[in-house]
Amino acid sequence: MNYDTIRQCVQGCRFTDHARREMETEPLGRISIDEILEVLDSGGIIEEYPDDGPYPSCLIFGCTQEGRPLHVVCAPVMDEGRLIIITVYQPDPARWEADWRRRKQR
Repeated sequence: MNYDTIRQCVQGCRFTDHARREMETEPLGRISIDEILEVLDSGGIIEEYPDDGPYPSCLIFGCTQEGRPLHVVCAPVMDEGRLIIITVYQPDPARWEADWRRRKQR
């Protein structure tokens, strides 16, 4: 999966119920659709999940214009021209390295 695939599908963005709940209840503050679109526009893939079903997905990391770090798990569906947003959250510093791209070793 490459990032161009994500960008090609972003206009057809769809949010799962889970993603919408996570956006509303994020412990570090509500996450807006505009923030997610900023991250999708400027971020990059940090993990890929090719065996996810029903579509392969990936984890994107990016920062909003205000510098807020966010993770977005999404699945591009090229033949339908849509991007399914599975979940979104602000990474927890207890679980992620300072660059927000690598999980801390336990």
